[in-house]
Amino acid sequence: MKRYTQNEIDKLANILKNDGVICVPTDTVYGICARINSEKARDNLALVKNRPSSKSFAIMCADENQIKTIGIVNEKIEKLIYTFMPGPITLILLKSPNVPAYINVNSPEIGVRMATSETLKDLIIKTGSPIFMTSANQSGASTCTSLDEIEKNCPTLDGIMEGNVFFGKESTIVDCTSETFKILREGPISMEQITKALEK
Repeated sequence: MKRYTQNEIDKLANILKNDGVICVPTDTVYGICARINSEKARDNLALVKNRPSSKSFAIMCADENQIKTIGIVNEKIEKLIYTFMPGPITLILLKSPNVPAYINVNSPEIGVRMATSETLKDLIIKTGSPIFMTSANQSGASTCTSLDEIEKNCPTLDGIMEGNVFFGKESTIVDCTSETFKILREGPISMEQITKALEK
């Protein structure tokens, strides 16, 4: 399995454009990703992950404008985006009406993150699409913590981007689909921090 440096973004973007699946470092864990504007790419990601294609994947966007193309964003949600993104947080939003049906089948919701490094932002922009992002492991197994472990557990990946992971803890997930926001998974950002941001 080929490993790419962070100076080889064009090559990695081309893999994604051709419905491939790659591993990248994020601020929380190693992730595996595929472009969202291809049902085949989504199916390939599900195969690498060994999980049903009907199960949802979080989506990583380059910036707020890209988030607004796939999710419904109000003033409260904008406060969280402004305060915590990019960062170790996933926001659960209601899907925009134009989102293809194969993205999070049978659900009106999507989970979104913002690119956690300039390298990932560049990758998404050059791919021309937000990307599905999920932790690097087989479905139901522990998250891989090294590139060697990823190669062993996800042998059908089309490539790996080298790089470091900082937090080593999965992102905080915040449900923003109702009037009262709630944390679905504890991570580096606390409910207290979220409450303070909303009060500004």
